Amino acid sequence: MDIVIRRARAEEFEEAGRITAEAFVGDGFTSPEGAYVHRLRDAATRAAEAELLVAVDAADGTLLGTVTFAVGGTPWADIATPEEGEIRMLATAPAARGRGAGEALVRAALARSRELGLAGMAFSTQQEMTTAHRIYERVGFRRDPERDWSPVPGVDLMVYRMTF
Repeated sequence: MDIVIRRARAEEFEEAGRITAEAFVGDGFTSPEGAYVHRLRDAATRAAEAELLVAVDAADGTLLGTVTFAVGGTPWADIATPEEGEIRMLATAPAARGRGAGEALVRAALARSRELGLAGMAFSTQQEMTTAHRIYERVGFRRDPERDWSPVPGVDLMVYRMTF
């Protein structure tokens, strides 16, 4: 299957938000009633304040997944320095899993970081997100435990990093 990675279009924001929220809630990474699920669904704000990338099936235009890309020091970057890019909310639709959409999105964010002349990338992930960790490591990211952090009590995040 051919996958196209590009910026999300306005008519795709609702679907991108749905895919993101369903992935995080369905996989047990966030509560369906929690405040975070509203941020996950709000793809329009992510697209306006950062870069919302989507993976699309080239044959039929089906949205396969999405990721938010931000430069460190901007509102959507949690852990990246101003010299780094950061990905947030990587998600693929259940029917698209195992088809390469997640990895393609990560590679696109890496390419975007390089295009912007950044020195690397750093981002947070939950310990339980092992499928995503395999993608990150396959692409070349390594754990940076010195930067691990906790945004709220009871949520401990691991940091992955790559320098160019």
